[in-house]
Amino acid sequence: MKTGSIILCVLLLLLVVSSCNSPKIELKLAPAAQLPANLQSAPVEVQEAYRFAIANKELLQEIPCFCGCNGIGHASNYACYVAQDGGPGQAVTEYDNHAMF
Repeated sequence: MKTGSIILCVLLLLLVVSSCNSPKIELKLAPAAQLPANLQSAPVEVQEAYRFAIANKELLQEIPCFCGCNGIGHASNYACYVAQDGGPGQAVTEYDNHAMF
């Protein structure tokens, strides 16, 4: 076996071992029952996007929206999904339909 092949095998082995030890990322999703009827009948991908937004408010509030909706008052990606919530730990009181389309 050539030296280059040995180095490549060692690097691949290190990559596999290091990926086994990396922390697993679990995505949080809000229960589907929290969605209003119009969203519950939307495609699964749309439902999951809204469920993710509801469950990960703090994360989405840190992500700017790049679709140009800041002209309609959206300050973050969270605003594309939620028009109004009840505050920390409270349920969403009004959804924004912007992300449905």
